[in-house]
Amino acid sequence: MSEVTATDLYEVTMALSYLREDMRAPATFGLFARALPPGRGFLVAAGLEPALDYLSRFRVSHTDVEEFAEVLRRPVEDLEPLRGLSFDGLVRAVPEGRLVFAGEPLMEVTASLPQAQLVETYLLSLLCHQTAVASKAARCVLAAGGRPLVDFSLRRTHGPEAGMQAARLCALVGFTGTSNVAAAHRYGIPAAGTMAHSYVETFFSEEQAFRAFARSHPGPVTFLVDTYDTGHGVATAARVFEDLGLGPGCGIRLDSGDLDALARRARTALDEAGLGAVRIIASGGLDEYGVDRLVRMGAPIDVFAVGTKVGTAADAPYLDTAYKLVQYDDRPVMKLSSAKVSAPGRKQVFRFAGLHDVIGLADEELPVGSEPLLRTVMRDGRRTGPHDSLTAARARFEADIANLPDEARSIEHPVPHRPAVSARLAALTASVRHRIEDRIREGEEP
Repeated sequence: MSEVTATDLYEVTMALSYLREDMRAPATFGLFARALPPGRGFLVAAGLEPALDYLSRFRVSHTDVEEFAEVLRRPVEDLEPLRGLSFDGLVRAVPEGRLVFAGEPLMEVTASLPQAQLVETYLLSLLCHQTAVASKAARCVLAAGGRPLVDFSLRRTHGPEAGMQAARLCALVGFTGTSNVAAAHRYGIPAAGTMAHSYVETFFSEEQAFRAFARSHPGPVTFLVDTYDTGHGVATAARVFEDLGLGPGCGIRLDSGDLDALARRARTALDEAGLGAVRIIASGGLDEYGVDRLVRMGAPIDVFAVGTKVGTAADAPYLDTAYKLVQYDDRPVMKLSSAKVSAPGRKQVFRFAGLHDVIGLADEELPVGSEPLLRTVMRDGRRTGPHDSLTAARARFEADIANLPDEARSIEHPVPHRPAVSARLAALTASVRHRIEDRIREGEEP
């Protein structure tokens, strides 16, 4: 599948019309979340790196034109104006790992109108999904309170590529490992995993299964102890650890039941066997709510493995994002539809201490005590710097999350910041609105 044809049909029909009407002046589109999902006090900007990769290689080929023509049931010649179209515009964006709030542009794209229009769908898909998953994973990090987290999401994500993204995003916000072998290799994330219940079931006994596994993997091993009876499984694991001289770095995994009670009993049994260095890993339908509950109860769990609910951002699987035209040919524009009003003009987000933000215009002077969130990351269709790293993105996340106020970082009923609007942006918005409304009252086209 071509990345170019992975778009909504109306992007193609609009771009073609712009080309035929010779509407090629620079246009700026802003990509932002209208509102935060329920249960979210912040968002983690994510997806920028793959978005820049996409824009860097974007070019409409002859094959793409043929596919467009086939879908539209029109002669190939009708779609020829699109052939050879590539992206040579300017991109300003919030770097991955930064925390953002509703209404703040994650990205602004300035390019010839047909170019900027045709890339809309793919950019929304990349940034919407990845920001949603990164934000969910970040809340798990907050809930864990410093305890390690491992990504187990691949088998439940919405396709293998979504699983690759989830592993990368979990690492971006501080997860220590992933079960996804391909992601571990591609992104340099430590691989982590244990065994399945089916492995234990294929042997005559749990002890045979544990010993066989340890023979194949002489390094630190983790035994899944709840296939039959958890208490018996813990005792068996402890005996195998002692017999084989295994201990530091090894662990047992609990995957079902009352994880708090089971972890307490397991910890007591392991300690009594002199295996205080053996870790307890918990999994099984966990997300930030389950992790937070276990941490607050004081459950002796050393590592949390989370999968389904995080890799799919289960309680908030999408963002109400938009990609709106804010300026065309130096003319600020805006949308006035009910509940979907968009502010005009190219923008900047000025961040003050405590993550208090002001959304202003891009050409405003930087206010004292603030920093600009949007950075120029692409000019003339080329990156302005090297590829960003997970390490750098994680450092930005850690710095922002450390300064996030308690009410926004709360797991239950968080209260997000509401960014303010600069006086200049407010004045421009009022001016453009009045201009449109005056023309409508006078019976003219807005």
